[in-house]
Amino acid sequence: MSKLTFYTNPMSRGRVVRWMLEEVGCNYETVVLDYATTMKSPDYLAINPMGKVPAIKHGDQVVTECAAICAYLADAFPDAGLAPPVAERGAYYRWLFFGAGPVETAVTNNAMGFTLPQEKEATVGYGSLAYVLDALEGIFADGRPYVLGDTFSAVDVYLGAQIAWGIGFKTMEVRPGFEDYVARLDARSARQRANELDNALMPTEGAG
Repeated sequence: MSKLTFYTNPMSRGRVVRWMLEEVGCNYETVVLDYATTMKSPDYLAINPMGKVPAIKHGDQVVTECAAICAYLADAFPDAGLAPPVAERGAYYRWLFFGAGPVETAVTNNAMGFTLPQEKEATVGYGSLAYVLDALEGIFADGRPYVLGDTFSAVDVYLGAQIAWGIGFKTMEVRPGFEDYVARLDARSARQRANELDNALMPTEGAG
């Protein structure tokens, strides 16, 4: 099997990819990078010119961006069953990239204090944070346990992590179904393992 290297920092979106890696159950090497130094080093900029984490290198393949990494890992390790058959991937792709586009942008803009004037809503892909949250709430209106129904998938890792982060840090309004969904995700052993691994890498208060 090809070597898989995971570049991350425990205080980053790398936590999402760590969870995905634990879900697929593959062997991987973790390289922890520092924001001010190694993340901007020439060696790492050759991996990701943005100088950001997470990223993975799997054999000769380099993948950056959380949604792309989750999709790649689901395909690279099909035995984990985290992607539906290709002919049934409409909703899978829809919600995976809804998370990468409208959710990411709307929540970030709101957290930064940027309020889009109503007359400008048509000019941005997400329209408004309310539209985005309405769409997310609609996923769970029928009581389904996961985004695609009864089956957990890579979408739940990526989009689920965003919802969990949003309600945990109060950057996202809690809508019906959100808390039950997050509790279901938090109960997964892979998510718990990933959190334990990343928490162990967190800097100790007063260190340095």
